[in-house]
Amino acid sequence: MKLPENQTHNSGDPNQILESLIHSIHHTQSFKGKWSLIETKLNDLKNLLPDISDFPPNPISDGLIRSLSQTLSDAFNLSVTCHTGSNNLPAGKLKTQNEVDSVTAKIDNHIRDLDVVIKSGVLHDGVVSSVPVSKRDSVRVEARSLVTRLQIGSVESRTFVLDSLIRLINEDDKHVLIAVAQGVVPVLVRLLDSGSTSDIKEKTVTAIARVSLIDSSKHVLMAEGLLLLHYLIKVLESGSGLAKEKACVTLQSLTLSKENAKVIESRGGISSLLEICQSGTPPSQAAAAAVLRNLTAFADSKHGFFEENAVSVLLTLARSGTALAQEHSIACLSNLIQGDDVINMKLLIVRKQGFSVMRTFWDSAPVRSLSVVVELLSELASDQRLVEPLISNGFLPRLLTALNCNMLGVRTHAAEAVYKIGYNSKTRKELGELGFIPPLIRMLEGKSVEEIQASAKALSVILIYMENRRVYRKNLQGVASAVCLLDPLITNLEKKYPVSILISLTHSKKCRKQMVNSGALVHLQKLVAMDVEGAKSLQEAIGGGKLFGVFRRK
Repeated sequence: MKLPENQTHNSGDPNQILESLIHSIHHTQSFKGKWSLIETKLNDLKNLLPDISDFPPNPISDGLIRSLSQTLSDAFNLSVTCHTGSNNLPAGKLKTQNEVDSVTAKIDNHIRDLDVVIKSGVLHDGVVSSVPVSKRDSVRVEARSLVTRLQIGSVESRTFVLDSLIRLINEDDKHVLIAVAQGVVPVLVRLLDSGSTSDIKEKTVTAIARVSLIDSSKHVLMAEGLLLLHYLIKVLESGSGLAKEKACVTLQSLTLSKENAKVIESRGGISSLLEICQSGTPPSQAAAAAVLRNLTAFADSKHGFFEENAVSVLLTLARSGTALAQEHSIACLSNLIQGDDVINMKLLIVRKQGFSVMRTFWDSAPVRSLSVVVELLSELASDQRLVEPLISNGFLPRLLTALNCNMLGVRTHAAEAVYKIGYNSKTRKELGELGFIPPLIRMLEGKSVEEIQASAKALSVILIYMENRRVYRKNLQGVASAVCLLDPLITNLEKKYPVSILISLTHSKKCRKQMVNSGALVHLQKLVAMDVEGAKSLQEAIGGGKLFGVFRRK
């Protein structure tokens, strides 16, 4: 059938081309079923086009209209070739069928894109307003446009849009919040599916990692749940070096959740992370070690490390990685050997030259990073068989330096290590002679309950050795500081440790007098009622009770 001359596929008006196409479809002889389906889709398009034309010109809608017009024009030309029977098709039946299927898919994409644009609200941004636009509103408009464009168009256009998005959110943390409010996270997660190119995946993971660095946006990533974790694990397995690094940056936030940590382990994430620690780029090694550090904080996740030769990998990275990678690796080892069922792993660390790694890091790292290696030392010292090797490897002078530093966490872990090292008279004597008592007394007046308790525990052990008590008594604040800790109003502090310190000093009449003058009896009355270990003995020793007379006076 000959078409009217005014129904031409060369027109730029999609409505006119669409009507011409529908008219042409009625005359097709080949693939009538497929063309009938296309006609149904065209009717959906007819319903969407008015919603686009109701708004002023907009770069997004203008681009869609141009692309749609081209597709409809190509479909019109194709439909004309199908006016003959399938045996007379110029390009042959199979090729023409493929072309019809391709047109169908393109029309589906246009319908989806138009629907996205209409629902996004981005068309409203083209409406002229007399109200001045603020910087924040301008960023919001740009972010909404970018989020919309990420959902439409070709792979090439989405790659370009991702570059623009990354530039925007890297400019300011507030821009990240605005983009998140415009719904960028679910859109980015969908871009990580298996159909995306490696370039898109790399840029997408980079954008997601930037979002993960903003605390107030992390809950949006958490809400994506298993789907996001699944995609990130895939990136760990087969992504580029940069993609792996950025995936690990995101996982650092997500693996603070015990549930997510379990998912990572159950899906082989530990193996992938250890592989990155072995052969990844230096930044990706540090990021992977940070994720492993989070995972080892959960006891349920440790089983996977026992099966993956993790100790050797982590020690190697702690010896040769970047400073940050070393810190995270040592923290992993410390987490792994916490508990009573990891004796073999502690011995393995020692056999694989762990002391050498620890010394090197200790002597080269800034003070703020020492907490992890001091904590590792403390965990190793909980096995009494390792105490003498620790001492012979020169860690006591290092511990003393740690006790005198200005970092709270370092001092606290150092005091905990001292408590474990002082398990016999020989080591208590060494601790006293090296000068551990004065800094521990100073720590009794610390602002952190954790620091105070750690130092009180350490002193309660050190003062078991008689000569160390003389050193303690020489400190003018020692008795008063310990008495203050008896106050029941100081909560979350085990009173048995300051009680033990004071009991060890009751042989001295001067110390007993100091205790009374400092108000110890008032506190002890309450502690006795609370059935605190040693409180009654201390009360009787300094309060003139039946035990008072048995002590040798000085």
